[in-house]
Amino acid sequence: MRLYADRPEHRTRQLAADLGLVAWAVLWVLVARAVHGAVLVLAEPGLAVADLGRSISDSMGTAAGVAGGMPVVGDELAAPFGSLSEAGGSVTGAGQDASDAVHTLATVLAVVLVLLPVGWLLLRWLPWRLGWLREARATDRLLDGVPDLDLLAARAMATAPLPQLARLPAGTGAGWRAGDPAALHALARLELERLGLRSPAPPLS
Repeated sequence: MRLYADRPEHRTRQLAADLGLVAWAVLWVLVARAVHGAVLVLAEPGLAVADLGRSISDSMGTAAGVAGGMPVVGDELAAPFGSLSEAGGSVTGAGQDASDAVHTLATVLAVVLVLLPVGWLLLRWLPWRLGWLREARATDRLLDGVPDLDLLAARAMATAPLPQLARLPAGTGAGWRAGDPAALHALARLELERLGLRSPAPPLS
């Protein structure tokens, strides 16, 4: 399957556009990774709070266990330590929730930073490239075997810019209507040049 034009100048533009798209995507992936890492720094305080709460919960739980083992007043002494242990667990949960929220934010920002700019360029690149591929495949079918230059000439007459048509030899339009092979070949060549495709040597020589 043909992916690029035959003519060097046309092919160079296509390659530059393709490489530009890849470079643009890589650039924004790197930016997204940098932003992701920078935002994750904000999760460190939440992790620190979670660690502190976990430490308090463990320490107070141990103290409650020790106090609870004392005779007579064990339950009364263990109650405050148990409350502090539960409070430490709440602190741990709050710190972990904050850290999870920062991780979610970092991931969302990274995805958005890739999807928006890359998608914006892709929406412009894809129709252009797919449109050319469809036209090139259709042109190859017209040129397969005995070239059907009449359709290419008709397309050039209908769509070619007037400055390009004006550069053709005088009387090309009238010659095409009269079936003049030279006029037919000139118009067909114009359409092939627009697509960056090489003209068939035998018919257009």
